[in-house]
Amino acid sequence: MSIPRPGSGNPAAGASLWKKTPELTHAIRILIDNDTAGDPMSGVKWARKTPAKIAALLRQHGIEVSANTVARLLRQMDYSLRANRKSIASNSSPDRDRRFRIINGLRARFRRERQPIISVDTKKRELIGNFKNDGVKWGRTPVDVLDHDFRSDSSGVAIPYGVYDVLANRGAIFIGVTHDTPSFAAHSIAQWWRLVGSPRYPGARKILILADTGGSNGSRSKVWKTEIQTRLANQFQLQVTIAHYPTGASKWNPIEHRLFSEISKNWAAEPLTSYRKILGFIRSTVTAAGLSVSAFLNRRSYPTGVSADPDAVRQLRIKRGRVLPKWNYTISPAL
Repeated sequence: MSIPRPGSGNPAAGASLWKKTPELTHAIRILIDNDTAGDPMSGVKWARKTPAKIAALLRQHGIEVSANTVARLLRQMDYSLRANRKSIASNSSPDRDRRFRIINGLRARFRRERQPIISVDTKKRELIGNFKNDGVKWGRTPVDVLDHDFRSDSSGVAIPYGVYDVLANRGAIFIGVTHDTPSFAAHSIAQWWRLVGSPRYPGARKILILADTGGSNGSRSKVWKTEIQTRLANQFQLQVTIAHYPTGASKWNPIEHRLFSEISKNWAAEPLTSYRKILGFIRSTVTAAGLSVSAFLNRRSYPTGVSADPDAVRQLRIKRGRVLPKWNYTISPAL
């Protein structure tokens, strides 16, 4: 990890400058990058490290700053304090912390090597029609919408599968119109690599995918693995490393608070009446930190209930990690 230093000369003057410039905010953002979670709908973020621990880490880099200053800057960066709430089941995975350490280690290694890191997931399915969309917006009058969200009143569904490029701070959303399946997920990632990833990383021979444990890209799905083998590893000669977040920890997946939350804020209180409108809102999603998003409509049919081909399963070139192999594995291209 490299933290930029402002100026040179008198250390005391340098420390004072840190407190007055945006570079300190940037340094904090680098330090807590792997320890940030967020709500994809509200955009609220929180961190695992306390202001005191962050201040101590900054001091290790020669930056003298108090915990109170760190707390103030965290609030300016839209981080939020959280109180305790009795909502966690007692059967939480005992491997949770170890899985986070493995993911953080993989992210650090791929970042050092400048190899692509993508975070993937499916955003909430949206009905196409004059339905209520959460949030509020400035306007002279409220927008009248249907009083119930019945599927029969819609003209279709939009299933947004997202790919967030961690290193480039760029997002891509692939809108499906049928079902959220492992084939749809793998095809979206392959499309992203063909259209966006390979031009952005022309020399890359491997990629890290951060994904949730369940859903269309779930760790137990054989279809997910065989589709990644065929559509991504074999087709583009990529070594694909996949790291799954622990159950119940999807909010730590970067796509949730880096991409999905920004899209939700951009189309807040806007009825999503057409695919064209959805694509327009996604493509116009930007942030002060430099995020930009592309969007694509995929009208292909992805039926549910499809099982993995036994021959494809046998031909999987998969190498599982020594630690927690169910959730950390690498799929290599066929010879």
